[in-house]
Amino acid sequence: MRYARRREPAHRPVNPMPKPNTALIDSRSLRWVPLLLAVCLNGCSYYGQLAAGQLELLRQREPIEQLIADESRDAVLRQRLAEVLQARRFASRALALPDNRSYRLYAELGRPYVVWNLFATEEFSVKPLEHCFPIAGCVAYRGYFRQGAARGEAARLRLTGLDTHVAGVEAYSTLGWFADPLLSSMLHRNDEHLAALIFHELAHQQLYLPGDTAFNESYASFVEREGLRQWRSHRQLPQQDEQSSMRYRQLVALLLDTRERLDRLYASGRPATELRALKRAAFVELRQRYRTLRDEQWGGDARFDRWFAQPLNNATLLPFGLYDRWVTAFAVLFEQSGRDWPRFHAAVAALAKLPADEREARLGRLAG
Repeated sequence: MRYARRREPAHRPVNPMPKPNTALIDSRSLRWVPLLLAVCLNGCSYYGQLAAGQLELLRQREPIEQLIADESRDAVLRQRLAEVLQARRFASRALALPDNRSYRLYAELGRPYVVWNLFATEEFSVKPLEHCFPIAGCVAYRGYFRQGAARGEAARLRLTGLDTHVAGVEAYSTLGWFADPLLSSMLHRNDEHLAALIFHELAHQQLYLPGDTAFNESYASFVEREGLRQWRSHRQLPQQDEQSSMRYRQLVALLLDTRERLDRLYASGRPATELRALKRAAFVELRQRYRTLRDEQWGGDARFDRWFAQPLNNATLLPFGLYDRWVTAFAVLFEQSGRDWPRFHAAVAALAKLPADEREARLGRLAG
């Protein structure tokens, strides 16, 4: 599942709810339906809502080519989906990403996000409470298909003294178990960023190492960024202005620095009352440092003000760094692979087979 910053979708199709296309629950998907239904019958359990949400997505899928050919459908949506198919073909032909039915289907959700991820930490810890799943391994969050369910669980955890954070997610990957559709929640992005997101999610299908979020997300993020650079070149477009990316990297560095400071504070052995006061002061300082960065270096660029307007705690810091930690290492590995995508993917797969300590040491050497 991919974490995403909260943004309202820029485009809502005129035809909001196409009829469910149950025929698109294909033979491979059907093998999993009895299991999903069995899980759904298990009351209102966490796994039950996951199964029900996934079944809903399966039912809503429709072929993009069929939608484009239907002149009764919204013209803007059809044009955007035509662009998606071009990027989808490029992903497999040029980036050596899986050539399957994923992102050749479309699903209208009628909501801004497909799932909401719930992050949680102890009051005096910046380490996530991890959750382990049969296929994905251990991850730093739990996903909910209904915002109310995520917020309800967050409220329950706060009553036990935990820090929590709920964040909307625009896309996620089933890692090839199902044909993942392009979701209406992804359409608020412009065409290029939408292509980048497809590259990212297909990279998860190409290779996913259960239990190592930083490895998986850094690999997919590198594929996304280099893939977008090559996609722009393929279309003879100028490369992106680096200013926006640079500012985001500066923001991430600021948040990671705060997280490291808090980590040292929590390890200091101070009394809980003192830790609590110093923790509050650390988040006040974080806001002050952000305002200084915004006003003195960014010329008043306020794009992150909304994020800083929310209550801040340990859990709000968790998503940052997951997508960036090893991107530099994968960039070096790509160069060592002669900028050849099949060789690069094979080299990443070889890294994934190493023991965790050896893999991290190797990535550290690559990153310099």
